[in-house]
Amino acid sequence: MRKPFVCGNWKMNKNVGETRSLCAELRTALGAFSQVELAVAPVFVSLPAAVDALKGTNIGVAGQDCHAEKEGAYTGNVSAPMLFDAGCRYVILGHSERRTYHAETDALVAKKAAAALAAGLNPIVCVGETLAERDGGKTLTVVETQVRGSLADIPEALAARVTLAYEPVWAIGTGRNATSAQAQEVHAFIRGLLRSMVHGEADKMRIQYGGSVKPDNAKELMAQPDVDGALVGGASLKADSFAAIVKAMHEARAR
Repeated sequence: MRKPFVCGNWKMNKNVGETRSLCAELRTALGAFSQVELAVAPVFVSLPAAVDALKGTNIGVAGQDCHAEKEGAYTGNVSAPMLFDAGCRYVILGHSERRTYHAETDALVAKKAAAALAAGLNPIVCVGETLAERDGGKTLTVVETQVRGSLADIPEALAARVTLAYEPVWAIGTGRNATSAQAQEVHAFIRGLLRSMVHGEADKMRIQYGGSVKPDNAKELMAQPDVDGALVGGASLKADSFAAIVKAMHEARAR
């Protein structure tokens, strides 16, 4: 059985002091959930503080992005080896906000994912459709294009180290969320797509759901057979709400 994986994406929130405080709360709130893989993704400047504050716990640290190159004249960027050296175990790639605000393409995400794996990081690769694409009946077409394109540079032997996060763009920060049935439909589609791409490795890969995940909808979402965890946004900025989501994941898989 795939080990559930819940990651909190803090986006552009929490300075160094706030990061230390929240991590201290998480040490207490999440210590009992060893059966769920856990991570948080602070901003770049707060990564060392998070790594230090979470040392010795079951909570890993993720970068929110990385560059495809190891080093060079790329002002404002951070490479995968630098994240690994800072103590990160994961990196989020291809988030809808990166795709929208920074015009990131599937090809670029694929290069970043390959760079992350080469550096020893485990990528969380995000895919998902906009409201217009869903209303136009293009959800599965869009998701397939993004999955195939974003994983194009991943060797089959390393595929199990990659987590996919299905995040319907229309459900991020809007208060709307996909129903558990809608989430499962797309997750099952992704699972079948992965089986055609990486064959036996597909059933080892985790597929997180990421679209306005909150304590009150987490348990139903996490009970779906192809939902292997969550990429949590706003609800991960408070220890109690993040812990409630992790507890829901734990209970859903314990049944």
